[in-house]
Amino acid sequence: MAAELLLVIGTLNRETPYFQGARGDGLHVFAFDESLLTFAPRAHFPGIDNPTFLSVTPDGRHIYASSEVAEWREGLVTAFRYDHRDQRLTYLNTQPGLGSITAHSLISRDGRRLYVVNYTVGEGGPDQSLVVFDIREDGSLSPAVGAAAHEGQGPDPDRQERAHAHSVAETADGQLIVADLGMDALVSYRIDAAGRPERLSLTPTRPGSGPRHMALSPCGHFLFAINELDSSITSYRRDGTTGELAETDHRHTVPEDALSGNHCSDIRISSDGRFLYGANRGHDSIVQIGVDPATGRFGSRHLVSCGGSTPRNIALTPSGRHLFVANQNSDRVSVLKRDGESGALSDSGIYLEIGTPMCLKFAASG
Repeated sequence: MAAELLLVIGTLNRETPYFQGARGDGLHVFAFDESLLTFAPRAHFPGIDNPTFLSVTPDGRHIYASSEVAEWREGLVTAFRYDHRDQRLTYLNTQPGLGSITAHSLISRDGRRLYVVNYTVGEGGPDQSLVVFDIREDGSLSPAVGAAAHEGQGPDPDRQERAHAHSVAETADGQLIVADLGMDALVSYRIDAAGRPERLSLTPTRPGSGPRHMALSPCGHFLFAINELDSSITSYRRDGTTGELAETDHRHTVPEDALSGNHCSDIRISSDGRFLYGANRGHDSIVQIGVDPATGRFGSRHLVSCGGSTPRNIALTPSGRHLFVANQNSDRVSVLKRDGESGALSDSGIYLEIGTPMCLKFAASG
């Protein structure tokens, strides 16, 4: 495994009512040497509004940034090319997201498509929850080739007054699963040859849980959803034929006395499928939960400091030796050491100061 990695960071640069300040300046690319634990700036593109989520090709040559601006009835998705030799970001094109608050994206396993989900607020506009784009040969995006809208609500009148799709995952056999925080549901889709979503199933989650992000087990049999509203992680066994999901376990991510002041954000799973990591905003911690790879059931739970405030996004290095944390409100990306055998996290003492980091993605350095 190469010691040097490409680290792409999206930072908030435009004030938004539900975020606490915007001290960033767009899109950044760094080189990170995992042996020396050092950062080196490589490229910067300030001319993009609020790149709050990113998808990056494994070779680091193409980056897709979602722009989340509260006043817009449609978010945007912008394609960039990164030149490893010249260390330069080049704008390719932008497409409308067909919904407001463009929240998450995912490059398909075959590299041919970009899947985008919109959180959506209010009514009006295209109001699509899941949107499909083709990726052209040069890395730019086609106009949307398919879309699907969600309708529903949950018991929380403030956060679940309507459907709020928050993330998308793709299974090894090409099915999509969309986590919808607003209607407490995981929605499974098949994508046809033209890119149009066909709904397969809808799995209700625990009422008021608010599923936000997901991780698939390496074997593909289990899906783990981190729930923003009740600070929990739920394990599901997946039926590969029908797309249906059956709950196998459920665990809170913080102690009971911390539940009321916490909102979960992101989740990752180790490459061996034995450990889950979740980010706790409010408690400002990372939870480590053991997993039985054969059953999807949970083992012990441990908590460590996130190294800052409001951990919005986390990322494991490809080697699994470190977990990075984007601490949104303390303007810091923290680096936690990870023990591969025990899964334990500890503070490395290394961090990158950067304004309002929102999303972290690793790729090959060249």
